[in-house]
Amino acid sequence: MSTEYPVRAAAEARSLTELETRLVRCRACPRLVAWREEIALAKRPAFADWEYWGRPVPGFGPGDAAMMITGIAPAAHGANRTGRMFTGDRAGDLLYATLYELGLASQATATAPDDGLELYGVRVTAPVHCAPPANRPSTGERDTCRAWLVREAQLMQPAMRSVVVLGAFGWQAALPALGEAGWCVPRPRPSFGHGIRTTLTPAGPAGTELTVFGCYHVSQRNVFTGRLTPVMLRQVLAEAAYRAGLPVERPGPG
Repeated sequence: MSTEYPVRAAAEARSLTELETRLVRCRACPRLVAWREEIALAKRPAFADWEYWGRPVPGFGPGDAAMMITGIAPAAHGANRTGRMFTGDRAGDLLYATLYELGLASQATATAPDDGLELYGVRVTAPVHCAPPANRPSTGERDTCRAWLVREAQLMQPAMRSVVVLGAFGWQAALPALGEAGWCVPRPRPSFGHGIRTTLTPAGPAGTELTVFGCYHVSQRNVFTGRLTPVMLRQVLAEAAYRAGLPVERPGPG
């Protein structure tokens, strides 16, 4: 499959449902295709009875969400196994538990696509939709996959008011994608940092402002080392939700 497939297929999608259908067929990055499928066959012993998803993982949450959360890429034995973003791994445990505390999720746990989890006003996605070796996509893979995030943001544009970007890699991927999707990104681009925020103005007359927040990634390593605490995560998510007009209390100083 050509690397031109994501650009063409994403641009032709007229709804998020159609976008997801096209996305899960993507085989544009040979290294990622080989890895996601190898992991799906090898499995982890604890999940030997699972039939791994082993395909690109689409975004999760309502299409009219006012707030987007985007990270890096699916985890090999998390979303690559379950087929749903941040589902079945420690990073998702913290993310969804925090969204639940804020009243933005129906439950605190995310274990499988049929577990009943719903998100309220929030959609979770990624700039790279396939699990990468060592959790590190290449810049070429990031750029090839960008068209999916661009189109997802365009389709969410009428309602979307804030974006939380998890990690520096996600920040470097999200800002160009949002620029292509119809917002003006400041130049020079703001550097990533936890708690940083920048406001993007719409490129056209019909758009609305978008506030983009930086947040350390919810990885096990960041949590175990204390670089990211649950309080720090809650602060950023609450502020982003408030800016998006979601029903949360405005957070006080962190």
